[in-house]
Amino acid sequence: MIDRIKKYLDEKRTYFAEISEKIWATPELAYGEYKSYIVLVEALREQGFEVETGICGIPTAFRAVWGKGKPVVGYLAEYDALPGLSQEKCNPVHTPIVDGGPGHGCGHNCLGTCCAAAACAAKQMMEEDGLEGTLIVYGCPAEEQGCGKAFMTRDGVFDELDIAFAPHPSPFNVVLGDSMTANIQAIFRFKGIPAHAAAMPENGRSALDGADLMIMGTQFLREHVNSEARIHYAYLDVGGTAPNVVQASAALLYYMRAPKVDQVQDIFARMINIAKGAALMTGTEMEYTIESGMREVIPNDVLGNLVAECWAEAGPIPYSEEAWEIARKMAPAVGMDPADPNILDTGVPVYRPTGKCMAGSSDVGDVSVKIPTVMVMTGGELRATPGHSWQLVAQSGTRLMQDAMLHGSAILADATMKVIADPSIAEKAKEELMGRTGCKYECLIPDEIAPPIDKGM
Repeated sequence: MIDRIKKYLDEKRTYFAEISEKIWATPELAYGEYKSYIVLVEALREQGFEVETGICGIPTAFRAVWGKGKPVVGYLAEYDALPGLSQEKCNPVHTPIVDGGPGHGCGHNCLGTCCAAAACAAKQMMEEDGLEGTLIVYGCPAEEQGCGKAFMTRDGVFDELDIAFAPHPSPFNVVLGDSMTANIQAIFRFKGIPAHAAAMPENGRSALDGADLMIMGTQFLREHVNSEARIHYAYLDVGGTAPNVVQASAALLYYMRAPKVDQVQDIFARMINIAKGAALMTGTEMEYTIESGMREVIPNDVLGNLVAECWAEAGPIPYSEEAWEIARKMAPAVGMDPADPNILDTGVPVYRPTGKCMAGSSDVGDVSVKIPTVMVMTGGELRATPGHSWQLVAQSGTRLMQDAMLHGSAILADATMKVIADPSIAEKAKEELMGRTGCKYECLIPDEIAPPIDKGM
């Protein structure tokens, strides 16, 4: 089967490579991926999928379906970019295409295409063999800055699935057997009273003081949270640029991460109390809103072992000479020696859960609480490439990442076909998930909070 899948993808290489390049050339931010998502929508329609757009009330979300009956296999496609990472393709010197513009610094142009290619390959195999089953590619916006899958999971979009695949580019080849952190993102807004800072300071109440005191309180909190927790913040509003005016407004955006959802909820509750205390000390008013949140990723051993088995059958990523030339050209940009034969990960990973939790977060976590899900990290980047960087943007639009992308598609298509041939695999994966979570799901985003579509760019 894997040889047939590889043959199909080799024949369609140019087709899928052009899709990933089109998305790379039009990098767009959360909930504003209008040019990017339509490339995938049109391709999937062309390949025989029935596509519904605007699902979950999100204009750039879609659901592409082919087939009928059980099992139902899903692919979680992403295509959003990151702000400020514009960069010329395959250029080892930082050279933005658009100053301050976005760029695909996480390789989502190839991630979404990988899902589409995997589904198309599985469809071809099922048609040739006369097999039943349902394939669904979900267009999932705003992974980077908006937790699109959390909103979609909250609305029950993925409930129809038996299993889900979530690929991702990476410096290393990994079938993820470990978790990723839960995350709450919230804005704290302080409201004060303006006054002349010299003539009538007694009449003013500084919102900026409130924000500053919240930051100070948070710094003390860091000593008293679990060691894996992370708290990040940024000012959204500093109340203006005139120091002789008491600032009437200030706002902070906080990200709170921890390995377990109850841990991050506890940290958030303590952060609220710190903000209340800061407002009380400064005589200001404070309000907060949860912007988004995501659950920790729940690994699935049944699916992890399945994908590792398929990767072993597929072998290492067959990097072309063009890919190696790109890697050697980009090596100095990430501090590597172009002559080092190990600048790319050419290994075949085994599935080896450690029980640890990665520091990052992903809205795949929300899906994984309800649906058996496996995250598959395929290469396509130099080993030392920093995530969310212009160096990664320079690689993500090239043959280097495309080679890894299509190998990942072959592995996922092969795993799909094994599940189609033996639906008990999906049943065992579901039994495992029931044992881990009971498939009980609570979204960290309050029901009244809608996707911030108006913030799309």
